[in-house]
Amino acid sequence: MWSGCDRAKAAVYGCSPGMRPEVLAASGTQVAEVSAIGAYRDTFRLLLGFVHDRTGTPPSALDIADLDAPIIGAFLEHLERDRRNSARTRNARLAAVHSLFRYAALRHPEHSALIQQVIAIPLKRFDHSVVHFRSPSEVDALLAAPDPNRWIGRRDHALLLVALQTGLRVSEITALTRKDTHLGPGAHVRCVGKGRKQRG
Repeated sequence: MWSGCDRAKAAVYGCSPGMRPEVLAASGTQVAEVSAIGAYRDTFRLLLGFVHDRTGTPPSALDIADLDAPIIGAFLEHLERDRRNSARTRNARLAAVHSLFRYAALRHPEHSALIQQVIAIPLKRFDHSVVHFRSPSEVDALLAAPDPNRWIGRRDHALLLVALQTGLRVSEITALTRKDTHLGPGAHVRCVGKGRKQRG
């Protein structure tokens, strides 16, 4: 299925064909999202390592036929049972595998039956936990915790205040820069959040 160059990349456990920009583009993934590329890389490292441990086949010798639905299913089970991954993480790994196989479907129709079986593996349903909001007294206690007489306390107070006022994720807050902060009339912060959505 893959060229010798692609196999050589896969052999180093970090350059699987599934991470190439054209694969991400073909699957609809925003190539600019570094986190998506990193997640795909990690998925294929884990998958290639799992297949190697299970079959003894090195990544450089793998063919599409070696990555059939039963082996992908066993990999997903391994993630949950042995690595203690949550259903959410398992689904993220499966999404990366689906992306690779959607890419393969466009270029290798001779493997369409196998590809369809892998793409048909469903995401696992899981309970979504209820988001509980802090009461006013809890918010006051959080904001009063940092020591205002120390620089680090003032910093922590500012971070907590931004988090509580905006509802930004921790990753979004830590990615903020000075240019994202507007302190004039109508003071606000602006960030590009999950899914490349602009939030302010």
